[in-house]
Amino acid sequence: MDLHLRGRTALISGGSKGIGRAAAESLAAEGCDLVLVSRTLATLEETAVAIRARHQVSVRVRAADLSVQGAAEDLAAQFPDVDILVNNAGAIPGGSLAQVDGTTWRQAWQLKVFGYIDLCRAFYPLLKARSSPAFIPCIVNVIGNAAETLDHAHICGVTGIAALYAFTRSLGGAAPNDGLRVVGLSPGPVATDRLVGLMRRKAADRRGDPERWQELFASMPFGRAATPQEIGDMIAFLASPRSSFTSGTIVTIDGGMAARSRAF
Repeated sequence: MDLHLRGRTALISGGSKGIGRAAAESLAAEGCDLVLVSRTLATLEETAVAIRARHQVSVRVRAADLSVQGAAEDLAAQFPDVDILVNNAGAIPGGSLAQVDGTTWRQAWQLKVFGYIDLCRAFYPLLKARSSPAFIPCIVNVIGNAAETLDHAHICGVTGIAALYAFTRSLGGAAPNDGLRVVGLSPGPVATDRLVGLMRRKAADRRGDPERWQELFASMPFGRAATPQEIGDMIAFLASPRSSFTSGTIVTIDGGMAARSRAF
């Protein structure tokens, strides 16, 4: 399926690895030029070289700490030609209310919550100016499913993700008035290098063999986590004209886990 993205430009935060890199691969495979942003320049450059070799698209990189106020505005000034914004950077640590101190709450939200809001604020007027009947610019917020689990052991994440759900729906409801779309993506567990590393350590502790890590997913739907490519492909689809009537909604990809937890 041609997603009609050839020649468009997407900026992806957290774009050097994991879901961000998978999104970059999926968008590049559709002929989309890229701007990849993360904190580590060396990893960005390695990713850019690999994607350019496979897909022959333009890949520009910028190292930036999006938890710092003003970083989003700097990016918008450097890359005013963006058609698609993918907010993906940041992870919120686990812990109960008693375990997570106020400093940790603020630091985690500064990147994952305020980083998303800052990038939307900075790029929204630029995307609005680029809107046309031929292409409706899009913001995709990769959020996570913590707000659906309501797990007290991840209360900082539950609360931050719930805020981003509301932010995405609110902004996405109004965005069509400006010729834009804003959508959210809520992945459950995804077999990124980071998660696989964690599961290998658990398998070594519990089963005595790190190579048995996939057994720890046995209770999950289909006996596995989502692949990064599955999430990346959905990001590309949601950002494309093939999904041009989609705005103000959150798409959940968790194999039915959230629905199962709510079943009577």
